[in-house]
Formats: sequence, C-alpha cells, structure tokens
Amino acid sequence: MAGPTLRDVAQRANVSIRTVSNVVNGYAPVSDELRARVQAVLDELDYRPNLIARNLKQGRTGMIALVVPELDVPYFAELAREVITAARTRGYVVMIDQTDGDGDRERELLGRDSRATMFDGLVLSPLSVTAEELRGRGNRVPIVLLGEHIFNGSFPHVAIDNVAAARDATDHLLRLGRRRVAAIGDQPYATGETAQLRTAGYRQAHAGHGLEVDEALIVPTTHFHRRLGAEAMERLLAMPDPPDAVFCYNDLLALGAIRALIRAGRRIPDDVAVVGLDDIEEGQYSTPSLTTVAPDKGEIARRAVDTLLESIRGELGSPPEIVVPHRLIVRESSGGEVRPSI
Repeated sequence: MAGPTLRDVAQRANVSIRTVSNVVNGYAPVSDELRARVQAVLDELDYRPNLIARNLKQGRTGMIALVVPELDVPYFAELAREVITAARTRGYVVMIDQTDGDGDRERELLGRDSRATMFDGLVLSPLSVTAEELRGRGNRVPIVLLGEHIFNGSFPHVAIDNVAAARDATDHLLRLGRRRVAAIGDQPYATGETAQLRTAGYRQAHAGHGLEVDEALIVPTTHFHRRLGAEAMERLLAMPDPPDAVFCYNDLLALGAIRALIRAGRRIPDDVAVVGLDDIEEGQYSTPSLTTVAPDKGEIARRAVDTLLESIRGELGSPPEIVVPHRLIVRESSGGEVRPSI
C-alpha cells in the first residue's frame, strides 16, 4: 500500500500542498503555529518523503562525499560515523574516500568535471591542495573544509581552535607542577598547519606560566602515528634531563609514547604524565587510560553537513568560519585534577 502523500497531509491539516512542501523541505518561512500543525499531521500519518524522486526532480543525487587523509586513523573513522549520522537524518547518503595525504590525489578529485561527479557536495579534509587550486578547480560542486589547512576565509571551514586546545592540554600539565613538558608532533613544513597551531598553543601555555620553552623538548613527526610517538618518546628518554610530562599532538602519538614509557620502566603518571588530543575511543581503554582534549566530533559533523546542504540549496552567504568547542578529559595518564596556578 502506498504511503501518505503531500496531498493527504495538506487535506488533513487544512493547508495548501505548497505549505506542506515548505515545511517538509524547509524552503520558505512558515509561522511556528502553522509549522507545528503541519508537523503534527506528518507525524500522525507517518509521512516519509520520496527522497529519490525529490532529488531527481531537483537535479541532485541525494549523496554527499566525505574525503579524509586516512580512514584507518581512528579520529577520521569516528568523524566519518558522525558525518554519516548527520547526513542520514537530513535525507542524504555519504560516499567516503581517502587521499592518503597525497596532493595529486586531492587535485585529481577536485579537477573532475562537475558532470562526472556522483555527489551534490563535498566535505574535505585537505593536506596539500592550495586555496588557488581550490578556486580554480574544474569541479564546481559545493565544498566545506575540515581541519586546519588555512584558506583565509575563502571557503566554508569547520574546525576546533587548535591553539586553544594545545594550550589547555599543556596548561593542565603545568598546573600539575610538571616543569619539563615535552611536545611530540610538530611539523614545520608547508602542509603542517595543524601541528604548527598546536605548537603555538604549547608555547603560549609556557608563557602563561612564565616559563621558557626548551626547544630540545619539541620533537617533530612526519605523521600522527603510534610508532612515531613511541620513537619520539624514546629520543626524549635518552636526554640527560628527560621530560616529566609530554603533550602529544594526537591520541595515537600519545598511545605510542605510553608504550615506550612502559617499555623503559617509567611509571605513568608518576615519572612522566601524558596528554593526547582527539578523544578516540581507544584512549578510554588503554592502560593507563589517556587524558585527552576532546573535540566535539558530533558538532563538527553536524555543522559541516548543515553548511554544505545550505550551499547545495544556494542559501549560503559568505563562507562561514565555524569554531567547534573542545574540552579537557582528565584520566589516569595525567593522574588527577587540575590544580590552580601558584
């Protein structure tokens, strides 16, 4: 049996079919009273829009794409789940691809002719592509950017405040009385903006406590992977005056550092406290559990999807710069509550 139609809803609510369509699609202003009346009938009749027919009529596919550097990095896997959930509740299907951080792959994706794409819009976490390349791309599909590749407001952008997040992580360790706080993950090259912002936050926290940064305690890594975190921690432990705490630029680096500390017979957090960033699920179940800075991944996904759909509908004005909240989650690897500065 066919489900209820817009006409059925309109007749029951005693409104026009156009009014019902406006409520269902959110295309035009409708008074709160009228919207509530129509929505009550939609719920009563259990109306479900024919998304395929609607999208075909509007010349759309009903799909958006999410492209990230590495799907086997837990942060991106968890973010992908949130994007899928946000898109599904808004009637869209998500296609997922990865670039492996390869600039040529990013440029190939963006260079496709618009007619060759299978999606209505793109959520992209870029590493290599430049603002000029984005502006000159052959693919004119609407786009929303994630992460910290800096485009100076040229495109819609959703991210956390990486400087503040790193400052909060480092400040937590300094407030615990640690005075040789290392940093693992700096990337002092053109595509390392996220790492550079986190290094800036690390420096700001030291300045806020009136402390000089020992440059030897800042250890760069080419990627944010477990193995590199372990190797960096081993280098730090080999110093004549090793650190008593370490801020890692993501949780995978921190988990690698924890492994190296345990292997070296160091007690966590007694000898060395550890803080990561990303709040991946794995950190909750590590031994010790990992103190981390948690970006609101659900909010990142929702704001990215909503902004992209506004752009698809032609309703987006100036490209928004959306900053999503983060919070510090204190677990066993840093050993306790934050104490006020002396």
